[in-house]
Amino acid sequence: MKKILIVDDSALIRQSLRKLLEGQHDWIICGEAENGSDAIDEAQKLHPDVVVMDLVMPVMNGIDATRTLKAVMPGVPIVMYTTFADSHIKKLALAAGVHDMIDKSENAIALIRSIRNLFAPESPPHPASVV
Repeated sequence: MKKILIVDDSALIRQSLRKLLEGQHDWIICGEAENGSDAIDEAQKLHPDVVVMDLVMPVMNGIDATRTLKAVMPGVPIVMYTTFADSHIKKLALAAGVHDMIDKSENAIALIRSIRNLFAPESPPHPASVV
């Protein structure tokens, strides 16, 4: 089972994401946080396989939280799920360490596809590269 941490200041969004993502047979929601600071604490405690992070939140926004989280847990991929997915914000988010940014106005399939891509097994080595 792949563990997902949901970070969003809206309880309704967290609840909707939980229902959507737990609908995937091999995923579980290991925890939730309502701001970036709590996300860092929860991630260190729960060791998720991926974090779904909002951008605009109180206490600490998603970009600052991503920077901090990547410094302490560099291997944890982060998908930013936001209503503010313009090119400037996307550039800042990617520079902070976000693996993908999905606009909340896109259908839910885009978020699921992004997470699935992160969980895809690595390609086996090419036979010529095996010694």
